[in-house]
Amino acid sequence: MQQDLMVTKRDGRREQIDLEKIHRVIIWAAEGLENVSVSQVELSAHLHFYDGIKTSDIHETLIKSAADLISEDAPDYQYLAARLAVFHLRKRAFDSFEPPHLYDHVTQMVNDNRYDRHLLEDYSRDEFEQLNEFLDHGRDMNFSYAAVKQLEGKYLVQNRVSGKIFESPQLLYMLVAACLFANYPRETRLGYIKRFYDATSLFKLSLPTPIMAGVRTPTRQFSSCVLIEADDSLDSINATASAIVKYVSQRAGIGINAGRIRSIGSPIRNGEAFHTGCIPFYKHFQTAVKSCSQGGVRGGAATLFYPLWHLEVESLLVLKNNRGVEENRVRHIDYGVQINKLMYQRLIKGGNITLFSPHEVPGLYDAFFADQEEFERLYTQYEQDESIRKKSIKAVELFGLMMSERASTGRIYIQNVDHCNTHSPFDPAVAPVKQSNLCLEIALPTKPLKDVNDPDGEIALCTLSAFNLGALDNLDELEDLADLIVRALDSLLDYQDYPIPAARNASMARRTLGVGVTNFAYYLAKNGVRYSDGSANGLVHRTFEAIQYYLLKASNQLAKEVGACSKFNETNYAKGLLPIDTYKRDVDGYCEEPLHYFWETLREDIREFGLRNSTLTALMPCETSSQITNSTNGIEPPRGFVSVKASKDGIMKQVVPEYLELKQQYELLWSIPNNNGYLQLVGIMQKFVDQSISANTNYDPAKFASDKVPMKQLLQDLLTAYKYGVKTLYYHNTRDGASDQADDGGCEGGACKL
Repeated sequence: MQQDLMVTKRDGRREQIDLEKIHRVIIWAAEGLENVSVSQVELSAHLHFYDGIKTSDIHETLIKSAADLISEDAPDYQYLAARLAVFHLRKRAFDSFEPPHLYDHVTQMVNDNRYDRHLLEDYSRDEFEQLNEFLDHGRDMNFSYAAVKQLEGKYLVQNRVSGKIFESPQLLYMLVAACLFANYPRETRLGYIKRFYDATSLFKLSLPTPIMAGVRTPTRQFSSCVLIEADDSLDSINATASAIVKYVSQRAGIGINAGRIRSIGSPIRNGEAFHTGCIPFYKHFQTAVKSCSQGGVRGGAATLFYPLWHLEVESLLVLKNNRGVEENRVRHIDYGVQINKLMYQRLIKGGNITLFSPHEVPGLYDAFFADQEEFERLYTQYEQDESIRKKSIKAVELFGLMMSERASTGRIYIQNVDHCNTHSPFDPAVAPVKQSNLCLEIALPTKPLKDVNDPDGEIALCTLSAFNLGALDNLDELEDLADLIVRALDSLLDYQDYPIPAARNASMARRTLGVGVTNFAYYLAKNGVRYSDGSANGLVHRTFEAIQYYLLKASNQLAKEVGACSKFNETNYAKGLLPIDTYKRDVDGYCEEPLHYFWETLREDIREFGLRNSTLTALMPCETSSQITNSTNGIEPPRGFVSVKASKDGIMKQVVPEYLELKQQYELLWSIPNNNGYLQLVGIMQKFVDQSISANTNYDPAKFASDKVPMKQLLQDLLTAYKYGVKTLYYHNTRDGASDQADDGGCEGGACKL
């Protein structure tokens, strides 16, 4: 009966359905895959065929039929579905399975104003011939189904109104490489492009959303993370909001430092008026964040930072709480609470924390970041000054409120500001780190804007990428990959546009990069070690030592070739200090792995030639890009062997790498007994990572009496993280009884997800 069905072709013609052709396509897609059944896919699809069905709907039905069969027992259906999706994607983009010649494609796309014109101006026809030879369109068959759907939804150049797609994945990878190395000498650049194309298209390197979606298009803003600091003035607050709008509209995730804003009731203009306090201005920032969608790729998102000792802190901690009225809540941004050693000491000793309005305690706010001894001196002095408005609260009550809100919302983040400055690439006396970003892994200096064109302000940008640890055969591979990614990202800093002078000036002076990792859970599993029992400590130490060493070496080599960044003198590297000199020594108590690389030689090379880049590492969530490379997210353990990824295109299932071979080796999130082993590993990583780490804490109430996580446990983990030198804590995840397959991981809405 089905043989008699009529099909509506793309050009509107009707003809009889060709089941044999459909059969051949599925056989092609199933080649080399294990535990997949062509007949099962056909049977499921045929149930949804109807008379007059469009050929495009047949494709969609086949893809969905294969995708629905993805499971732990048959993970290869994710590749069968992906190949069918790639077949469909190319037909939609090119009206053919075979992609066009690179030069013809670029010419057409430039003429249609979809690609940047410089591609045709910078590269000759002969060079395009060579680049076309480098292309391996067969690598499209290495994607999983979730990857193809992410590429379709977020990365491939398209008309987001009509849904028309204009390119295929290998064209994307090649043209990103061509753009990033366009300014290299003609005699060397094709070699770099091929190496970079191979590294990205073979999933050794993972690129962030702004680069994948934006490089090659006329929009030139690719930094994933933007840090903006507000001063305690209307002009600065409005300039901050304006900067937020500009960067949200260009795909960036935002960190806002609003800690300087004075508290409610402060006198204004010699007592002519009362200050309205922080909340109205936080609402102003929230409106700015939500004012733009990010090129149709995602909505804006931000994290706002303030100190634990702010006079309004009790009201600020509950801003995301579902109780309360709209007037005293600002629920659509996240918050980072800033803490230091003195605050923790007050907690441990059962003391009180005194709350101040920053503008009423001169020097205290700046010392909070720049000089811990000076902060303690001023803080105790102001506590005893009866002329200063203040409030005293038991430390355990304040920390309890903070951790309770962190637990209930999952999104009250922690920044240990002393660790961010004592174990930092920057000299805190001249370039203190005062905030992080949306995903809590960027730690860079900022200065408040007086107005949106203020050249003396400093907006910090960070450009991201990641090593796919699961794709490495050995750590020696990192040397070449580090050289490639440092060169590519450093070129990007000159290639992109800067809508605000404070961002351009800071980027050109500091040239900050943040290279992280993805597929860490798979890396542990294939090496036969675990998060929870200390068995991974040595491997993790060796791995992150190699990462930081080779990245520093690459940046030092680039400095030899083209010069150090102009504010290299504001780094601790300029003083001869390296991350191995300033980490928390408590890490040595549980990890005795020695150093394996030539750090003293590197130290002398850095002293002599400097670094091209002030920072090189930051560990981000990698939520989106992990799907492209079919990896486990960032450094996180998976919640289940099959992750269910919800997107605007529907539900997508992704199976952990090599599940059938390694299922006994993987350690799932909720099987890990507590946070200790994970926090130890983060401490080891932080020993080497020069910025920060998106590190989560996770709690299963079923493991505790009365199915309730005790406050004592939350505070203990907070103190453990501080003890190990952890700079920031990101999500607080609580197991809620939903399927372990559900995975709504990192960095909702923000561009800092890679």
